[in-house]
Amino acid sequence: MLNDRADELLTAVGVDEWRDVPAGELSYGRKRALEIATTLALDPEMLLLDEPMAGMGTEDVARTAELIRRVAKDRTVLMVEHNLSVVADLSDTITVLKLGKVLAEGPYAEISKNPEVIEAYMGHGVGGHA
Repeated sequence: MLNDRADELLTAVGVDEWRDVPAGELSYGRKRALEIATTLALDPEMLLLDEPMAGMGTEDVARTAELIRRVAKDRTVLMVEHNLSVVADLSDTITVLKLGKVLAEGPYAEISKNPEVIEAYMGHGVGGHA
């Protein structure tokens, strides 16, 4: 029964064909997928992810983004991520913090145009000083 559940989770996160490979020998992106599988084994209502794309190549980012999209169908996902294309693609609501306080919150299209967010994260504009 436990082996069946483990196999199901490995398949769900896309690492089933590496089931016999020691975790330490997996690529970085596959290790992250395995971490998500071990978390999903607990059947959480909420999944907390801290920079899940950090250090990944393009192929792993795409695979991990799709994995997050799939697991988010059944639960809330709270994610800290600095890859803005991933944020734009995956997020329903974005909260931008500055010095630990909420600076702005809303959909990506709104947040990406917010002057306070642009100022806080991009500086004073082209040729300006942050």
